[in-house]
Amino acid sequence: MADRPYRVLVTGSRDWDDERLVRRELARVWNDVRNPIIIVHGACPRGADRHAAQWVRDWPATGLGGVTEEAHPANWSLNGKRAGFIRNAQMVNLGADVCLAFIKNGSRGASHTAALAEQAGIPVRRWTA
Repeated sequence: MADRPYRVLVTGSRDWDDERLVRRELARVWNDVRNPIIIVHGACPRGADRHAAQWVRDWPATGLGGVTEEAHPANWSLNGKRAGFIRNAQMVNLGADVCLAFIKNGSRGASHTAALAEQAGIPVRRWTA
């Protein structure tokens, strides 16, 4: 067993609508790792972040345990238009074992997060639509 939970950074477009894909890939990570995992996301109420958060909420029904959530909402009132980019950098700087990037229509925010993760040496798995 690992000394610490496996950190999964989820980034994605606000209009990412393929919830089944997000859920399938999170389950795949769980199946591959079989240790406690933390799902890290940007707490957007739509898109990939919402799908990841819902997967975490639904997880207890499996009876397996070992999944927690770490949400990082952007502080729009403090940081204005740059809030999302600042939040993305903060999430990457906290570290992750893998980044799952669900990018639709070339989403700048999700693409930015994936690029930062790669620069930080975090393996990135990308899906585009």
